[in-house]
Amino acid sequence: MDIGIVKWFNNVKGFGFITSEVCESDIFAHFSEIKTEGYRSLKVGQKVQFELVQGERGASAANILPIDEKAS
Repeated sequence: MDIGIVKWFNNVKGFGFITSEVCESDIFAHFSEIKTEGYRSLKVGQKVQFELVQGERGASAANILPIDEKAS
């Protein structure tokens, strides 16, 4: 699993991008890959853990887990 920061996320469209040291380009993040209970969304600047997947259209994040800064 890799660590990244949410660059932006559009709740209406259900996707956004994550930045991480593991990839030079932005990493696509789709709401269906967010592994939380209830409404699945991300916030700008939020720290997340994810699996990097390389596809035909570039890098994307799978199994996205928001990291609770207060718990660490």
